[in-house]
Amino acid sequence: MKDNTILTQPPETLTGLSVSKPSKIAAGLKAVIQSMEFAWSEGGVGRGTQALLNLNQKDGFDCSSCAWPDPDGHRSVAEFCENGAKATASDADTRRADPEFFSKHSLAELSRMTDRDLNNAGRLTHPLIRRPGATHYAPITWLEAFELIGRELNALASPDEALFYTSGKVPNEPAFLYQLFVRQFGTNNLPDCSNMCHESSGTALAPTLGLGKGSTTLHDIHEAEVILIMGQNPGTNHPRMLTALQIAKKKGAKIIAINPLHETGLDHFKNPQDFMNPIKAVGTLVGKGTPIADVFLQVKINGDMAVLKGIIKHLFALEEKHPGKVIDQRFIEEFTAGYEAFRINSRQDSWDEIEASSGLSRKEIEAAAELLAFKDKIVTCWAMGITQHKNGVDTIKEIVNMHLLKGAIGKIGAGTCPVRGHSNVQGDRTMGIWEKPEEKFLDALKKEYRFEPPRKHGLDTIDGVKAMHEGKLKVFISMGGTCFRLLRILNLWPRGFVS
Repeated sequence: MKDNTILTQPPETLTGLSVSKPSKIAAGLKAVIQSMEFAWSEGGVGRGTQALLNLNQKDGFDCSSCAWPDPDGHRSVAEFCENGAKATASDADTRRADPEFFSKHSLAELSRMTDRDLNNAGRLTHPLIRRPGATHYAPITWLEAFELIGRELNALASPDEALFYTSGKVPNEPAFLYQLFVRQFGTNNLPDCSNMCHESSGTALAPTLGLGKGSTTLHDIHEAEVILIMGQNPGTNHPRMLTALQIAKKKGAKIIAINPLHETGLDHFKNPQDFMNPIKAVGTLVGKGTPIADVFLQVKINGDMAVLKGIIKHLFALEEKHPGKVIDQRFIEEFTAGYEAFRINSRQDSWDEIEASSGLSRKEIEAAAELLAFKDKIVTCWAMGITQHKNGVDTIKEIVNMHLLKGAIGKIGAGTCPVRGHSNVQGDRTMGIWEKPEEKFLDALKKEYRFEPPRKHGLDTIDGVKAMHEGKLKVFISMGGTCFRLLRILNLWPRGFVS
């Protein structure tokens, strides 16, 4: 007898545990071989290779794996990493998940497949629907699909009973049309994936620096004297970042890694792109790669704020010993406010509390601060190890405070660098995918398209889930992203669910 239960995620089978010594070197020849295996196994030798050669090139296409920027000038033939090769191989896959595939596999069977197996089924070829009581998805015509969606939306008591989710995987043009449709429908319920990742970055940066995104370019990282990496694992999440760190390192930069977990990529890095150069390839094969991090601070989870407070406290102490050499007083007087109150507040932070909260010793934190003390070309990079904490906004503001003390903003080799996961999260926000749109943006829509956009702020991802739990939402529409697992786990099913 078949079990028709639809699972929230495939069952996991314990295959055994093993403990081994951590790797000392990241990437290298192994990464090159793995990239080729991804490309050729799914896209074929010809199609897969061609896709990789166009990846992140000026006349090619951007990688969907991460948002790490591309060089302005010369670009390597292999301007990608293992993650990028894997994502591109999937995009180049010619397999198709057609109606016949869905007629063979029930929803219960699909729910027992791994994400990898589902991906390998191929691209969707037809719109699909699950009819009431049905055990399988069935094909539906586009006209019927649009009519069904229209009926559901028009039947709502208010446009605010619908939620329109999206992610950074959606390009600018469809994102603009999506938000225009939603606002003409009458709501600002436009949550997106940034609510769950870098929303706190924009919230902290916009009022403090006037720019809700990074203030650095790739060139700034190359030219930095000190780089702090916080709440981020470049080797796994943004492997091409290691190339930028390698360039900075070879120019003399000091790199401080602040993370609860020691990462191989910040230990020794063998650049896979060196294998494109016969001379470099020999050295890369036999060498240990480039040491990246000079200082590793194994902070407690969410102890980053305490580390920053300790660094700032010691910078003030060093300024007293070396007046005018550590704190950029001219920059502070011209561009900042509240300096004296901030300095007094820093004095009140006790080292006992800093050590307890950070999990680090005063000596470790002071050593990191001394690398920053007499430098002003400083870049701080962070990702979701910072942003997803409840105090993420405050921690990022403290990063900004540290940069303002050093005058490390608005100059070559200095600035703030939130490292995002999707290539187009910021692009979507610029296109209007935001539940809290600015009045000037809405005014521009009104003038250009001659309709009155809704002014009341909409629901973000968290408030949207809460509203579903309370039964206030009847329709959920998702484009380029999905909250399926979250909704399924919480058993939150609006009347209409469109992805």
